[in-house]
Amino acid sequence: MKGFQITFFAEQEHRHDHTPMGDWLLQFAKDNGALGGSLMGAATGFGSAGKMHSTHFFELAQQPVAVTVSATEEVAERLLAAIALEPVTVFYIPGANGLRADRQSNAARVGR
Repeated sequence: MKGFQITFFAEQEHRHDHTPMGDWLLQFAKDNGALGGSLMGAATGFGSAGKMHSTHFFELAQQPVAVTVSATEEVAERLLAAIALEPVTVFYIPGANGLRADRQSNAARVGR
């Protein structure tokens, strides 16, 4: 089965219905059938406008965050179509195709 990785980028201060965008994206992906996902915060980053965004000791609002989601091809297409219907602006990068292996085939591959 083909696997896809989609990485979404946002700032901690961006919200959707009073929920931080990163948290919302992660839950939205789960609710739409993603196989897994992670929310990661960065210390510093910049966006398409070239403005630097940083985490500060007293203020985390501008902290750059990335949400990486693993999904099948069908789920990835459905997820991106569903996000397009939401009142949000989010940048994402669809990752390269991969192959999803179950635990048994992975164990056989590494000689267990």
